[in-house]
Amino acid sequence: MEIKLVDIKKNEEQNIIIGHTHFIKTVEDVYEALVTSVPGIKFGVAFCEASQKRLIRHSGTDEELEKLAIENAERIGAGHTFVIILENAYPINVMKDLKSVDEIVGIYCATANPVKVVVAEEGEQRAVIGVMDGLTPLGVEGEEDIKERKEFLRKIGYKQ
Repeated sequence: MEIKLVDIKKNEEQNIIIGHTHFIKTVEDVYEALVTSVPGIKFGVAFCEASQKRLIRHSGTDEELEKLAIENAERIGAGHTFVIILENAYPINVMKDLKSVDEIVGIYCATANPVKVVVAEEGEQRAVIGVMDGLTPLGVEGEEDIKERKEFLRKIGYKQ
């Protein structure tokens, strides 16, 4: 077995959600969950089919985001893995809707941070072992950091 690190391609403004699913209708169901969750959401979704034709199924509301989701799914190459690239929304805006999609088994990450996917490969199979999301901490927040965090959450409308 070989362990690989797969760098995920996206820009700083884009959010990515990577997860595991189990059925061919994932693309349609994820599309419906996303378009009904946030008006004007822009996204691309790609899903690695694990049997039959073993294609990367895809959809989205933005052609470039869809292409980027496909590229990242190809790079990961693990069966039943899906990749969503989001703009005009944050993962927090869509997670409840995604978690209600029956065939989604789990979410590996939902972030705007730099991401690397840890992949195990054996023969014709690949599996996501985990993800590296963001960077390591530089310290523990102090009083000024706490104040800044609370102000930021109010500024962006997530707290009163």
